[in-house]
Parts: sequence; C-alpha cells; structure tokens
Amino acid sequence: MRTFILALSSVLLSVAAQFCLKAGMSSEAARALTLEASSPARFLGLLFQPAIVLGLALYAAGAIVWLLVLADWDVSKAYPLVGLGFAVTLVIGAATGDAVSVGRVVGVLLICSGVFLVARS
Repeated sequence: MRTFILALSSVLLSVAAQFCLKAGMSSEAARALTLEASSPARFLGLLFQPAIVLGLALYAAGAIVWLLVLADWDVSKAYPLVGLGFAVTLVIGAATGDAVSVGRVVGVLLICSGVFLVARS
C-alpha cells in the first residue's frame, strides 16, 4: 500500500507540474519572450518565470518519489500507473475551462481500463 501511495503521489506531482508549466507559458511575459526569442539567452529567460520554476520543481519532486516506487516495484507494474495522470489531468482541465471532447473522455476511460487490468495482474 505504501508503494501505491508513493506512485500516486508521483503522478499527482507530475499533473500539478503540467498545470504550473501551462500557467507559466500562458503568461503575457512568456508569450512576449517566445515571440521575441531571437536568441537562446532570451528563450532561457522563460525558465525563470515563477510558475515554470514551480512546475520544474514539482517534476523533480515527482521523479524523486518515483525512484522510491521503482525501488519496490517492477517497472512493468509501476509505469502503467502513470496513465492515471491522464484522468486527473482531464478532470482538472475540464474544471478549469479546457475543452473536453467525448473522444478525450473515451480515450481516458480506455487508458484507465488498461491501468486497472495491469494493476490486477
């Protein structure tokens, strides 16, 4: 049970990271930098947007937690749980205004079905 909670925590950290990165890239400053990014140095300035820094830190934390999962479980058992991130992302995205089509919902349900089958094996 401990390893499952760690795996779920890692997935949730990665989902949170995605939304932070999106927020950072959707800011006016980030859009201006990408439009004007004529040099690598200007583009690297994006890395210092607060939401992007937080997103990268969340990814790093998720990776560290994932290492603990891999210490206990086979990759073939652990990695399919990453698919749960699709479901969490879809729900949060829909709640925050993302367009969610029937095709996306069906696709995520198929992914979750596969995760369930792998978890039972």
